[in-house]
Amino acid sequence: MQVRNDVLFHALHADGLLMLSNCGDAGSARIAAAAGSKALATSSAAVAWSHGFADGSTLPRELLMASVKAILRVSSLPLTVDAEDGYSADPAEAAALVGELIDAGVVGINIEDGGGTPALLAEKIRAIRAVADARGVNLFINARTDVYLRGVDASLRVQEVLARAALYEAAGASGLFVPGITSEDDIAAVVKATPLPLNVMLREGVPAPARLAQLGARRLSAGSAISEAMFGCVDALTRQFLDSGKVAAGPYAPMGYSALNRLMTQ
Repeated sequence: MQVRNDVLFHALHADGLLMLSNCGDAGSARIAAAAGSKALATSSAAVAWSHGFADGSTLPRELLMASVKAILRVSSLPLTVDAEDGYSADPAEAAALVGELIDAGVVGINIEDGGGTPALLAEKIRAIRAVADARGVNLFINARTDVYLRGVDASLRVQEVLARAALYEAAGASGLFVPGITSEDDIAAVVKATPLPLNVMLREGVPAPARLAQLGARRLSAGSAISEAMFGCVDALTRQFLDSGKVAAGPYAPMGYSALNRLMTQ
């Protein structure tokens, strides 16, 4: 009997460290799946940049949905989508968007407090959980808190993260995402004090995956790092071609036309 993707995605947070490379389109999703990813995740920045938009809830919703449906067309792996702030300050509107994502086949989301209040994110989480429950889907709601990205006093960060974690857990969150957390002591303290699986984002100073697993973190996201590297490569090669009429890939070997075509037809 096949395990439902929502059940599988929750199970992937129960033990060990789930590695999510974060894709921006169907092509990068195919690459992530072929490389052995157990699940797929979007990066809001990667999706926005792939369409020529800035990150930060500027991407038109129809393009977000088109990207999600394209990814689901090429892979049956569990998919979690970075929904940023729900693309709205209105909890009902944010929940309606997530309802569309669930209907498309998504089994997880990230939703963030960003520059808003913790109380507002809690309201959004409650509304989203109600929408998911009405559809019979155990949606993995990964509550992202930007405490470490918003200049909170370093001595108060863990305390503030845990206060928000308790609020989000009570509202129906499934996991806690703390981008910017890098200290082993801070990671261990958060893991110890909340039952929500902790998601850490790749950043300078983040412990290696094996060490994160030892500390009790349950998820490591690449965030926008792969997309940033890819666009940096595209920029350098474009300038190289315009200057010299040549394209020399440098340290990374090109996949090649035939290999890429085979991958995209699987």
